[in-house]
Amino acid sequence: MRNMVNSTPVSLHWFLPTYGDSTGIIDSAHSYSTTPDARGAAEKVRRGTLSYLTQIAQAAEANGLDSMLVPTGAWCQDPWVVASALIPATTTLKLMVAVRPGVISATTTAQMSAAFQNLSGNRLALNVVTGAEDGEQRAYGDFLNKHQRYQRSGEYLALLRSLWTSEQPITTRGDYVHVERAAIDQQPAVLPPVYFSGASDIALEIAAQHADVYLTWGETSERVSALAARVSELAHHRGRDLQHAIRFHVIARPTSEEAWAVASRLIENCDPEQVARVQRGLRNAQSQGQQRMNETYTELASFDADTDVRALQIQPGVWAGIGLVRGGAGTALVGSYEEVAELIELYRDAGEEHFVLSGYPHLEETFHIGEGVIPALRRRGVRAGSGDTVAGVPR
Repeated sequence: MRNMVNSTPVSLHWFLPTYGDSTGIIDSAHSYSTTPDARGAAEKVRRGTLSYLTQIAQAAEANGLDSMLVPTGAWCQDPWVVASALIPATTTLKLMVAVRPGVISATTTAQMSAAFQNLSGNRLALNVVTGAEDGEQRAYGDFLNKHQRYQRSGEYLALLRSLWTSEQPITTRGDYVHVERAAIDQQPAVLPPVYFSGASDIALEIAAQHADVYLTWGETSERVSALAARVSELAHHRGRDLQHAIRFHVIARPTSEEAWAVASRLIENCDPEQVARVQRGLRNAQSQGQQRMNETYTELASFDADTDVRALQIQPGVWAGIGLVRGGAGTALVGSYEEVAELIELYRDAGEEHFVLSGYPHLEETFHIGEGVIPALRRRGVRAGSGDTVAGVPR
């Protein structure tokens, strides 16, 4: 065990599968399919009912997780509706609501977020999703190109923060966002922290200017460290400091052998033809982040029934098997509780303070975090779990 001298805490967050849950990998969330009902390596054996989503939220809270990411997209239930329904079912768990600039106005988002803070006891965070793929954005009536969408996100976030804090009505006319005498009646006492992702140059610029937390997908620790340093430098040039978050799946068990057995079961039903189809779609993705993921695990395209589960590691314990049929967050931390805690510490030392985690199925996997990983982190001297982190952004 390492002698800990770095007492930087980590915040552990969970993911809410509003599109349904399963004991195997589902590709419908991020497969870049042309239809939102595409099926992956497992059927959605658990529907995203209020009862089931409430169970996941309450389990996450009971196991010491700090917040719950509520996703957005054509495959998801509306995140604001779902998150609002969970307010009375939880007490301390924060809800990280994914929002798309341009789908609703910044003034409406300011009103909704202020109301959510008031009604939840300041338990809101925002995950700003600019939208990487033209096809999905057009389904929402958004016909800007990717670069324009990021420019709009910058104007949107500047206005949103002004609406949260300004004592005077705001009139502004940007290239994409225009309002006259905009104001909200009840401003939030605690500003919701803004999480922002994107790996393109314009995305990093917008994150440096407007985000509180820069969120990236799970790559090798070396690549993650370089990306975190780059966006932090951009922020420092603007007199700002950023926190950093990373998105991983996790398979943690009492022993390494048990964890890898679970990983093997997750992909045992993956059809090589289906994997090849999904990988072709991912290679055509507009998302710079997805392109980085594709570069990280190029060997997925050659997957067949004889592929060794451990051959899909991009570094020890960081497994790309999820990415066989799922885009976006395609990597998992795999190992014993102690090994996963060591990996979290490794990425913490690479600059990541927030870990947005998930697992199949999401309900049961929270208990492996709360009963196994968090105690292992604390034994290593790493402060983790609810109560160790700041609740919001000071005004």
